[in-house]
Amino acid sequence: MAPRSAIDAAVTLPGEDFSRVALTPEAAELLRKLWLRHGPLMFHQSGGCCDGSSPMCFPVGDFLTGDSDVLLGLFDVSDGLEPQPLEFWMSREQFNYWSHTHLTVDVVPGRGSGFSVEAPEGKRFLIRSTLMDWPHSSST
Repeated sequence: MAPRSAIDAAVTLPGEDFSRVALTPEAAELLRKLWLRHGPLMFHQSGGCCDGSSPMCFPVGDFLTGDSDVLLGLFDVSDGLEPQPLEFWMSREQFNYWSHTHLTVDVVPGRGSGFSVEAPEGKRFLIRSTLMDWPHSSST
């Protein structure tokens, strides 16, 4: 059986035509489970200390974004059923450091931050990054 491939986010940055963020199939599966429990979800990636380097998953409305944040991508985690849009945000300051990377959200065993909705599952979301090898611009 061939491994399932990552799910790329829809492009959201003006002037770009490539996805900057993806989900592993395992992350998408956990997000579907969490969606059933918590309703619509979103990610925010900050650059803070402690768990600040881990993507935080919140019910929509529990974390407010603003001018200091960049919308890097939009996922549909529905697996072909009723649409389940999930936004991936990053602090603008962190984006300035990571603008040359492609991010993949994965899930691993362990306990992440108590503020992220996956914490009670005994799992945590994790960012895996690779340097982008295609032309890109930082137009934010």
